[in-house]
Amino acid sequence: MASSAGRLIRSVAQLVPGEALSRLSSVAIVIFLGHSYGVVILGVYALAVTVAQYLQPIIDFGLRHIGARLIAKYPDAGQEIVRRVQKRRLLMASLVIPLLLGYAALTRLSWDLKVFLVLFSAVGCIYAVSLEWAAWGKDNLRLVGFTRALVPGGVLLFLLLGRNSEHVLGWMILGNVAGYGLQAFVFWKWWQRQRPAGEHPLSLASVRESLAWRQTSIMGVAWFCNLAFNSIDTLMLGVMSNPQQVGLYSAAYRITNQVLFAYYLLNQALYPRLARQQLAQRSRALQPWILLALVGAGAAIALALSAGAGTVLAVVFGKQFLPATLLLGLLSWAIPLDFLTSYLSNAYIAWNMEKKVLACTLVAAGANVVLNLIWIPRHGATAAAVNTLVSYGIFLAALAFAGRYAKELAGEPDPQASAVGLLE
Repeated sequence: MASSAGRLIRSVAQLVPGEALSRLSSVAIVIFLGHSYGVVILGVYALAVTVAQYLQPIIDFGLRHIGARLIAKYPDAGQEIVRRVQKRRLLMASLVIPLLLGYAALTRLSWDLKVFLVLFSAVGCIYAVSLEWAAWGKDNLRLVGFTRALVPGGVLLFLLLGRNSEHVLGWMILGNVAGYGLQAFVFWKWWQRQRPAGEHPLSLASVRESLAWRQTSIMGVAWFCNLAFNSIDTLMLGVMSNPQQVGLYSAAYRITNQVLFAYYLLNQALYPRLARQQLAQRSRALQPWILLALVGAGAAIALALSAGAGTVLAVVFGKQFLPATLLLGLLSWAIPLDFLTSYLSNAYIAWNMEKKVLACTLVAAGANVVLNLIWIPRHGATAAAVNTLVSYGIFLAALAFAGRYAKELAGEPDPQASAVGLLE
């Protein structure tokens, strides 16, 4: 157990430097924009980043998680996996631009801000040529963490270079291009040194079956629904409300999201290990004491953050963001719920339970969309925050129900089980 725990800690430690630099760069960007340009510009930037995030599950359409799982299980078939995955990703990237243009047309932004939204977000299509998923599957978490700092780092660098320019938004677009381009280059250079010399014929059949459209589409829709569940509020505010509401909500959401980043690192480090687990290990990974510990840790963080919400907003973004105090107070209580839902959905996906995750996320995301359609026109960002909490409760209940009757988890847990089931 000590050895397994040590390996997990080392895996997380490999992610931390790059992820920390990425988060610091992202925080520095929003702080600078908030203090220097105000609520509207921060809101438009946050909206552009959110749209760019939505391009990724469309481009991947399930291939990131399935590709990483295949690389972990069949390393000898690496060349075939990469060839098939990348061909599909490039095809999907060609389909996102019309969707992006359609969304920008619906937003309540001035034409110049719409242009920024389209150009900044469209740069995210470069993600299609990245091999980050392959490095993740090979457990090269140090490289994965480092490269994630390149995009926000590039945006921050060019933002500072153009801070005295009248076209600061254009500088940010250039920074985004530089970050995504460098990220793709680094991963391709890495793969040239890592790719296997030959192929294993037995594993190729499994690769072809796993990458069939009927398999990856389930994962793709599940990931897209999960992203929609987490961030559809921002997109809907962009269409149904004004830039000020988007800016206030984004400020509160980003603070909450930064608090969660260390926990997301743990989940990322766990995924390759979870993918290799057998039935007995899966049962031990769902011990009640593990789930209760996650809730307790999240509740402690939520209590502290909600108590100091106003102070945090004033320090980070400035006093003009104090109207977001209630939003941050509400969203902070999504943290303990997120601790549970992220852990369960990550484990379910690793255990080939994509269809169940899809069903759960469809229910939760659908409820969130319906609630937003009803209440955002009347109550703006406050309604979005309340609806987030309600939707988290629905998502957690659906995941619990799915796990209770899943054949992938059928069997009696070992009464002597310990944390070794989680760490192996």
